[in-house]
Amino acid sequence: MSSIHFFEKGSGQPVVLIHGFCEIGAMWNHFAEELSHDFRILCPDLPGFGKTSLTQAHITLEEVAVLLEEWLEENSVESPIVIGHSLGGYVALAMLELMGNRIKGIGLFHSTSFADDTEKKAMRNRAIQFLKKNGVDKFVTSFVPPLFSEGHRISFEKEIDQAIEQAKQSSLEGLVAFTEAMRDRKDRLEVLKNFHGPKLMIAGTEDGAVKIDASRRQKEAFTDYFELEGTGHMGMIEDKDRTLEMVRTFCEKIQ
Repeated sequence: MSSIHFFEKGSGQPVVLIHGFCEIGAMWNHFAEELSHDFRILCPDLPGFGKTSLTQAHITLEEVAVLLEEWLEENSVESPIVIGHSLGGYVALAMLELMGNRIKGIGLFHSTSFADDTEKKAMRNRAIQFLKKNGVDKFVTSFVPPLFSEGHRISFEKEIDQAIEQAKQSSLEGLVAFTEAMRDRKDRLEVLKNFHGPKLMIAGTEDGAVKIDASRRQKEAFTDYFELEGTGHMGMIEDKDRTLEMVRTFCEKIQ
């Protein structure tokens, strides 16, 4: 039995929503509630986040994909649509490589199929050092607010505080292990291109974590591509209604 903690709502075509780094499955509560009228929505906590424990010091995205494949089988989930935010998108791509056409559609929400470049790898290494020295609370308090575009940080103060509280449910081991896993992940643009099912990308023009230029460079690999003007890395909060509609429309086309 896999020890993945998750919640689910609704019935019908399964849609798996995978959270990002410093997040938990509950970040999708609003989306799950709205989409569950038409779909079976499943929102897992990745190992080391929320209520899923990480039982090893190091983990690869390939290993996470295997864990989630087992979890899907245990819960009788067949032909899911898999949509991931940021790190969740990297996990979704690893699942796509593993499961191929057993996945019905894939969505990258402020995420990328490219590997980290040299600059980003150096940033990950600095994050690991900071985490080991200062711990989870201090890290997430400085990490979360810049995920929102500068123009939204005051108006979304309450939501930022909630995101920080959810981020504090991450374990130190989980944050370090997944920072390493993201740093060392491979490029999966070809995996994406070779998949002939529907492919969604939602990008923010003010996203500091996944730059809009990088999103535009892989635009042709997607069947559905959207840019959110003035939005940072947290479109599901910063532009909630529009992004919910994009996800709903994408999923409706597939079932």
